Amino acid sequence: EEYSSGTYELDGKDVSGLNDSERSRLRNEKIGFIFQSFNLIPELDVFDNVDVPLRYRGFKAAERQRRVERCLDMVGLASRMKHLPAQLSGGQQQRLCIARTIAVNPEVILMDEPCSALDPIATARIEDLIDELAENFAIIIVTHSMQQAARVSQRVAYFHLGTLVEVDETNRIFTNPQHKLTEDYITGRIG
Repeated sequence: EEYSSGTYELDGKDVSGLNDSERSRLRNEKIGFIFQSFNLIPELDVFDNVDVPLRYRGFKAAERQRRVERCLDMVGLASRMKHLPAQLSGGQQQRLCIARTIAVNPEVILMDEPCSALDPIATARIEDLIDELAENFAIIIVTHSMQQAARVSQRVAYFHLGTLVEVDETNRIFTNPQHKLTEDYITGRIG
């Protein structure tokens, strides 16, 4: 989406002057997206769903094969390479989305409610994977789940009606918020 005000910088570069194509190229090179809805290609098997962005980026076949296999192994789906997305559970589909995203080695991974459609067991598996990925990637998660934010984040930014209210270390936000709006949201008085 287009931003409406302020400055939009990516990797220290003001991108407001770039055209759509230039912004898309820059995003594709730097940012990985994991959406609330899986956005998998239903006609392609697990291997090919991870391979698509690598083909788009121009990787050679041998490098694509290596990356796909490594990423599927990392998310625990190496044995499901020839399955279609519809043959996977919700948690497996979300892990497939994560594999597809990390295959291109983005600098930042943006996750939009990555566990909202998952059961507690699948959620725990995804959260464990997020912890592992945080060693190699900058990860930003957008969530309404305060419990999940407390479990997986190092820092929390609280927004209220589009305005940034507070940013701090996770423990501090949840034990000693500095703003009443943050405290009210965390304690369930607003939400």
